[in-house]
Amino acid sequence: MGRGRAKAKQVKVARQLKYNSGGTDLERLRDELGVGDPSQTDDDADDLNDELADRYADYADDYGAEDDDDDRSSGRR
Repeated sequence: MGRGRAKAKQVKVARQLKYNSGGTDLERLRDELGVGDPSQTDDDADDLNDELADRYADYADDYGAEDDDDDRSSGRR
């Protein structure tokens, strides 16, 4: 008996999504997703990329040498 109510609610939600295509607050969505301001300068983006590259370079230094040694000793390439 509960299936009819659940289906009716799904139909109602689907209609709302289909026919009510407005009202999206893009600023709030940007804040929730953590996306920066579109007027951000390229220098800020370059700084962020450099910071990420440095962080992953540290991982490569820590873990890369062990993986290379294991592959050479087993004869795999």
